Amino acid sequence: MKAAYWYNNKDIRIEEVPTPKPGPREMLVKVISCGICGSDTVEWYRLPRAPLVQGHEIGAEVVALGASVNKYKSGDRVFIAPKVPCGKCFYCANGHYPQCSEVKERLPGGFAEYILVPEILVERGTYLLPENITYDQSTFIEPLACVVRAQRLAGVHPVVANVVKKGQSVMVIGCGMSGLLHIKLAKAAGCKVIAADINKMKLEFAARMGADVVIDAKNNVPERLVVENGKKADVVFLCASADSAVKQAWECVDKGGVIVLFAVPGPDKKVVVPINDFWMKEITIITSYYCGPPDITCAMELIESGEIVVDDLITHRLPLTDIAYGFQLVADGRNSIKVIINPNKH
Repeated sequence: MKAAYWYNNKDIRIEEVPTPKPGPREMLVKVISCGICGSDTVEWYRLPRAPLVQGHEIGAEVVALGASVNKYKSGDRVFIAPKVPCGKCFYCANGHYPQCSEVKERLPGGFAEYILVPEILVERGTYLLPENITYDQSTFIEPLACVVRAQRLAGVHPVVANVVKKGQSVMVIGCGMSGLLHIKLAKAAGCKVIAADINKMKLEFAARMGADVVIDAKNNVPERLVVENGKKADVVFLCASADSAVKQAWECVDKGGVIVLFAVPGPDKKVVVPINDFWMKEITIITSYYCGPPDITCAMELIESGEIVVDDLITHRLPLTDIAYGFQLVADGRNSIKVIINPNKH
């Protein structure tokens, strides 16, 4: 079978490797669709494990089963989580599933024609796809689940019927694929959404996805925010890693508000927090990394019900042989939103 080995963003090699055979509690799946995540192109994050086969946003078809696997059958359409928490440790018991200390097995990378699903992921990380979720749509389940978790941690809430509650104002800084999902989910929760980016195409996408206000981040963003919103934002989602974006996040949050670091600068970057100002204003800063099983279930329900539409975010579908071009598109970020690799399409 063919697999794409990533050495760095400019060195991705299609290699022939043996097609694995499942053990008694494993299964082999044929990868139909796999999205390129922005984190796949972050070299400081990925290089320590290179060379490796990347790809963790997977929609696949079951093709072979170990003798002891009876939960699934050949032909089943599935989404598989990249990893699963134990559900029993201190962190899991307190809802910090991404920080589970017992995670050892991970899903082999999806930028390959086939992948072998380990026992733990067969048991607790595989989800049957509803009939009305396509393979391409399934590549949004994991990223949407991460967005679901971040908004829950931030206290973004839907407008509840018969309860007098003013909708929150949410600002999204960085309108790549994750930022646009934040826009969609916040709009579904009844929030007023303000989006900022330096890329005109992404701002156009943000407006189409439902943002009430779009701001060119090269201008005076805090000033424009107050003009357009009447005040600063209740919740700010930082979905860009540039130093200037971090500074804008500090400047755009209202008193008593929340800043969510959904993206972060590289580990060599020093971030200065205006802590005295934030202390006086009771600003909360939180981080959100990955997702947990409840978030995956919620994301699937949102896509299945049509409450969150994802097809309009897909800008490129490419065969495995064009994966280097796909990585170039995502790393550059100026001319793409969602890039999907179809490993078995030739």
